[in-house]
Amino acid sequence: MNLKLRALEPDDLDLVYETENDESLWVYSNNSSPFSKNTLKKFIQNSHLDILEHKQLRLVISDFNKPLGFIDLFDYDYINRRVGIGIIIFKKYRLKGIASKSLNLIEDYLIKHVPIHQLYANILSSNIESIALFEKNFYKKVGLKKDWIYYNNIYSDELLYQKIIKK
Repeated sequence: MNLKLRALEPDDLDLVYETENDESLWVYSNNSSPFSKNTLKKFIQNSHLDILEHKQLRLVISDFNKPLGFIDLFDYDYINRRVGIGIIIFKKYRLKGIASKSLNLIEDYLIKHVPIHQLYANILSSNIESIALFEKNFYKKVGLKKDWIYYNNIYSDELLYQKIIKK
């Protein structure tokens, strides 16, 4: 597998639209309403902005230009050198090691190009697959946020995972 992280392209609009408007994923993104194609088109047009300026970055996880998922960096904090990370692998590509390889690629990118000291992930306590992924990649559970997420009339706990980057 020739796994790469690449920038969003205008041709990704339908894929981003489908992913962002998949209601089954809203619990992970704190989203509660659909996005228009126009809004997402503007997001893609602005995705070239530097993470230092824009405080976020979304990259496409791909294999020979076949999109396999997305990896997001969000809430970049330059002063404290930290950024949140989220990842989604499309269903038919899951359980193939793509997520772990993608985490390694994004960490390499950050170490080379962005002032960074730590990464963190917010994970629903019921998301066993994500917990296993981040623990396998040396993230440590450092916190529990009780009843943090309210979705479909249910409160859920959220775990905070953190990884200190050793340069």
